[in-house]
Amino acid sequence: MNYLIFGGSGFIGTHLIHELKNIKGVDDKIYDLDIVMPGEEGVVPGIVEKNDGVEYIRLDVRKPFDLEFTPTGSDIIFNLAAVHRTPGHEDHEYFETNIRGAENVVAFAEKYGIKKILFTSSIAPYGAAEELKAEDTLPTPNTPYGISKLVAEKIHIGWCDKESDHELTIVRPGIVYGKGEHGNMTRLYKGIKGHYYFYAGRKDTIKACVYVKELVQFIKYRMIDNSFPGYDIINCTFEPAYTIEEICEAMKASTDLQGRKIPMINGKLLMGVAKVVGPLGGKKVGIHPDRVKKLMVSTNISGVKLSNTDYKFHYTLEESFKDWFEDCGREGLY
Repeated sequence: MNYLIFGGSGFIGTHLIHELKNIKGVDDKIYDLDIVMPGEEGVVPGIVEKNDGVEYIRLDVRKPFDLEFTPTGSDIIFNLAAVHRTPGHEDHEYFETNIRGAENVVAFAEKYGIKKILFTSSIAPYGAAEELKAEDTLPTPNTPYGISKLVAEKIHIGWCDKESDHELTIVRPGIVYGKGEHGNMTRLYKGIKGHYYFYAGRKDTIKACVYVKELVQFIKYRMIDNSFPGYDIINCTFEPAYTIEEICEAMKASTDLQGRKIPMINGKLLMGVAKVVGPLGGKKVGIHPDRVKKLMVSTNISGVKLSNTDYKFHYTLEESFKDWFEDCGREGLY
């Protein structure tokens, strides 16, 4: 069996490779197919060494590609390749990577008769809104990233519909966090510890999220431990999703942040400051209008569909933060 991981040098891919190494058979092969390699700029900070038993191949999904390997009847593609940080890229970059990449990956699958694909999409196709969003909710993306991810989903579904034995799982994860993330949750931890994080106008903002180790466990359950012909879209998040206050309290209780107080700042005042500071470099510390807006708007995503499967979560919210803290030698969350 071949495990073909497009975007395997990224945050989720690095954890997925670790999980696959633990379960792969003697004849199984793992391929990390990415435009960057471990240790290079643009990949997970702190991950500098390649894993033994993994073949690393530099590959740009934006362009048609081929690969020298021996196909088997049970190969699996994990398409994790994406441009995703928002804000952080020009609009066209999201479309070039996420749409062209999807087209080229499914063309590769067709050429070699690969029947199973997992595609990591996003909750961004739902659009930003307070209303609860489930898998059957009409997508209304309002960012180039969300639009590009929705189009990429449709491209994968088109591939799946061509043959009755094709299997496609589209995962829409909430905020994914864990060691190597260096994103929202890492900034949250540093902000609380440094006394510069504050609630942006409210404490009840819902932030759907999932621990990266939980996500890769679910991917394993879905793609390796089971068979699901046809396609399915599944939100991957805690059910019910937590509020930002609940996330902060769990993080404080699980790390070295006990006793830290988090103030509240008027939302309109904060947005006004962000509009002034943002163009001057506020993005580096999170004081950017786009990031402030993200803080103030819920990502209210339903995890009911996932909770109704046979899959059982391995971590509670607090346990996930404790595990991450231990992974970092109890020195912080990074």
